[in-house]
Amino acid sequence: MKIVLLDAKTLANNNLSPIELQGELTSYLITRDDQVITRCLDADVIISNKVVITAETLSALPKLKLICVAATGTNNIDLVAAKAQGVAVCNVAGYSTPAVVQHTFTLLGNLMGNMHRYLSDSQNGLWQKSAMFCRLDHSINEIAGKNFVIVGYGTLGQAVANVAKAFGANVIVAERPNEKSIREGRVAFLEALQSADIISIHCPLNEQTKNLFNAQVFKQLKPSAVLLNTARGGIVNEQALVDALTQKEIAAAGFDVLTVEPAQPSNPLVNYTGDNLLLTPHNAWAAQESIDRLIKCIAENITAFHNGENNNRVV
Repeated sequence: MKIVLLDAKTLANNNLSPIELQGELTSYLITRDDQVITRCLDADVIISNKVVITAETLSALPKLKLICVAATGTNNIDLVAAKAQGVAVCNVAGYSTPAVVQHTFTLLGNLMGNMHRYLSDSQNGLWQKSAMFCRLDHSINEIAGKNFVIVGYGTLGQAVANVAKAFGANVIVAERPNEKSIREGRVAFLEALQSADIISIHCPLNEQTKNLFNAQVFKQLKPSAVLLNTARGGIVNEQALVDALTQKEIAAAGFDVLTVEPAQPSNPLVNYTGDNLLLTPHNAWAAQESIDRLIKCIAENITAFHNGENNNRVV
């Protein structure tokens, strides 16, 4: 079985031996769109994290049997064309939950305690100039007792909720927006947001959630609210977020994702210079342990396909 890995750089040089045991592996660090067909002409299996596989590409690869997406989201694959051509598509889910939860609370802890500002002050010699044993220039707040709203209550949202409860927060699960029927244990979307001290986004990006957080929504939030997004960038209107931070409609935000990635020089969040925003480069998922689990699961998907099983099949 000939296997082509198109963007091995996204796997951070972790050990690929579980995949190598599945067949003849050819690995490329990065693949441009115009290189996909040439590199995959003889492939039985393609592994791609973010490289786009279009209908045109698929039609030029008659030997292809399986696409393994090295991620959960499959929007880089033309699933309709794959199904029509009889090419199976598998993804990987749940591998990064511990890492994303950890990253979420790393962002939150820094924002609630203004840790990033205190670190900068210490590095710039302000502690040495202090008239007392400590510095209290920036506000410090606890997570305990805060209304912690989860938007998207799948595996990740539930894992974040468990940690929030351990911190002593009051966890509130937001219902989907515009839902007339509120499920047990959930609170209407806007009602939940209006009560929120902390909001953590863990829902997928789709037509219902695109620009879910916009200028109108930000005006509904407490000025003390903290917004976290380790899900997808397009869920939040980035210019509206910058406006809300600038106008102090919300207190702070911690983001690991942008609408267009890698970050573009024109992105409003990239250009924002306020100290109430923490922006990390979409690496919440990328703990070494997460990537090891990801590689192992890709190998298991290939084995399952070879054995006629539908492991993590999307198509």
